Amino acid sequence: MQIGEIIRKYRKERNMTQEEMANRLGVTAPAVNKWENGNSMPDIMMLAPIARLLEISLDTLLSFQDELTPEEITHFIYETTEQLKNRPYDEAFQRSKKIIEQYPNCKDLIWQIAVLLDAKRLTEEVPNSESYDDYIVNCYTRALESENEIIRNHAADSLFGFYSRKEQYDKAEEYLSYFSLQNPERKFKQAQIYSNTGRIDEAYKAFEELLFSYYTMVSAALHNIYMLAMQENKLSKAHMLIDKQQKLAKVFDMGGYHELTCRLEFETAAKDADAAIKTMEEILASIDKITDFRKSPLYEHMDYRAPSEEFTADLKEKILTCFRDEETYGFLKDDERYWELIK
Repeated sequence: MQIGEIIRKYRKERNMTQEEMANRLGVTAPAVNKWENGNSMPDIMMLAPIARLLEISLDTLLSFQDELTPEEITHFIYETTEQLKNRPYDEAFQRSKKIIEQYPNCKDLIWQIAVLLDAKRLTEEVPNSESYDDYIVNCYTRALESENEIIRNHAADSLFGFYSRKEQYDKAEEYLSYFSLQNPERKFKQAQIYSNTGRIDEAYKAFEELLFSYYTMVSAALHNIYMLAMQENKLSKAHMLIDKQQKLAKVFDMGGYHELTCRLEFETAAKDADAAIKTMEEILASIDKITDFRKSPLYEHMDYRAPSEEFTADLKEKILTCFRDEETYGFLKDDERYWELIK
């Protein structure tokens, strides 16, 4: 807020008229009016008396603060949006610069205003559009200095997008380092660069690896939601989630083994002997196909070795050991099919 706005705000909070304030400070009412409307500034010698009269600190009067509140940032973003909507671009741009100059350390505000200025040029024709590039890039770069990781990532993403649009892919790639190696967004952007620079096989592989990791993540999330539904005895919801997991495995070409394992847990919890034994038989029969996803065209550029016979045999024994767990499968102990299965 400008100093005039601060004066008006706190004067009104104290139910004081401009005339009353002027009288107490020994100035004229028009002088106070000019301060509040931004037509003039109080003399430096008046700052302390004004602050004492309004019962605020000099920092508050001068609108000094380390960081804006989220509400204040929202206010400035709304103001910038309205300016860009209703005023010529350059006028809104200059107004935005002044806001940033008032709060040069608020990285979140700087980044958000830069995004608005940048986006306006992408959606509408702006005269001399490229003349604003340097300032907008400078704002994004300043936001990279934020102590907040989310803001740094947003700024890096904006710079990646900016240089990608310019087809300066080497420069765009520099900003991937701001994303952790575990962040799927980093791999996705890297794949985009591979694609845009003619490295087709590398692009295929990166996108395929993303597909595989997304399957793993979504499958795990569905399983955890299923566990919550079972805890609350919401059996119909749990059944729906198992069905989703099976369809997910099918859509991602993960093979029969992965489609079956999620089903067995529900059948076991429901103590459905016929269904459980049938699924257990199918799981054991599909062990040697556990990596059949390697044959899918979805993953043809990924490097997966075929499992060894030792691996398959060891996995089968581990599954049989699991099936022998009395706490989980004790409800099957009187079923001859069960004993035949776990021999």
